[in-house]
Amino acid sequence: MNRREFTTLSAGAVIGATIGGLWLPGTAWAQGGPVEGKDYVKLPQRQPTQDPKKIEVVEFFWYGCPHCYTFEPVLDAWQKKLPADVTFRRLPVAFREVPFVLHQKLYFALEAMGLVEQLHRKVFSAMHVEHLKLDTPEAVGDFVAKNGVDRVKFLDTMNSFSVQAKARQAAALSAGYKIDGTPAIGINGSYYTSGSLAGGNDRALAVTEYLMAQARKGV
Repeated sequence: MNRREFTTLSAGAVIGATIGGLWLPGTAWAQGGPVEGKDYVKLPQRQPTQDPKKIEVVEFFWYGCPHCYTFEPVLDAWQKKLPADVTFRRLPVAFREVPFVLHQKLYFALEAMGLVEQLHRKVFSAMHVEHLKLDTPEAVGDFVAKNGVDRVKFLDTMNSFSVQAKARQAAALSAGYKIDGTPAIGINGSYYTSGSLAGGNDRALAVTEYLMAQARKGV
């Protein structure tokens, strides 16, 4: 699979500056900030966002991606400190039917049942630490049941019309952003960046902060 991937965040990343009170990882750009076409991509056609009154940040991920697993705790801590004018959401991608679509529905079922905070990171751990594939409904049912969730209710939610609709919408937005690897970050329907573009997870978050500031200016 052709992938534009985040590199592993260095444990020794330097302390950066702040913009608007937010943490910015250490950067080393020349004066003028990140460069379009090098550190991020500007989309030829703006993609829809959920709330036009706010700046939207979208993480495109896949549960089977080891770089997404590594990035998750860093990204989660970062997104919890975002200001009120920014919305953050996760979007599972599907590069092919199996096992991606099942993993999409797994995430959206967690979201529908209010279980993201409780189980999202546990899904990553199950796949990358316990080496469970979670590539069949039966395996997913076993996983959620082990974690105290009603198996039948969860699988019914996975197969619901609303979850299937969200999976289709996720596929459409991923295509609109031209996502070809995970994780990647979409900013306000207009830009995306990734670790391979920006030069690492820390720099990708810094690019995201920069593009959020550009969006505030209406750029």
